[in-house]
Amino acid sequence: MKRFSLLLLVTLACVAITQAQQPTASPSPAPKPAMSRAQSQKMIIATEQKLWNAWKNKDVKPFRANLSADSLQVSDSGVADKATIVKSMEGTDCEVRSFSLSDIKVVFLASNVAMITYKGTQDATCGGQTVPPAVWASSTYVLRGGRWLAASHQETPAK
Repeated sequence: MKRFSLLLLVTLACVAITQAQQPTASPSPAPKPAMSRAQSQKMIIATEQKLWNAWKNKDVKPFRANLSADSLQVSDSGVADKATIVKSMEGTDCEVRSFSLSDIKVVFLASNVAMITYKGTQDATCGGQTVPPAVWASSTYVLRGGRWLAASHQETPAK
């Protein structure tokens, strides 16, 4: 009986030593942290400025890349979808000498929806007509596929 007890004790000790030497599974990598509100705010402001620069430079590519597929624009001529916006940018007869954006505010309506509001001042003509020198504008952005995309835009002439 003593031999059996001794044999059992030695076996258990060997098993314990063997288990202690087994490498422990490493935990799976932590998921990427979500974009912070400050990072999102910077991206939204930068995208809005990029779109104004694209208008100034008659560059349609940023509109194709940064408008959501279901994007809408409200202007004095009505409501336009993305295809109409892009088409109008391709054939634009606007001459933009300068612009600036001020009084910028970004409000998060949900974790994946934000609205940017600001005052835009511009020295520009479209179709030979002077555009309002100042507008109050808003754009709504949606977070899709890790990118903030402009889903709507509107401007109202400032008084």
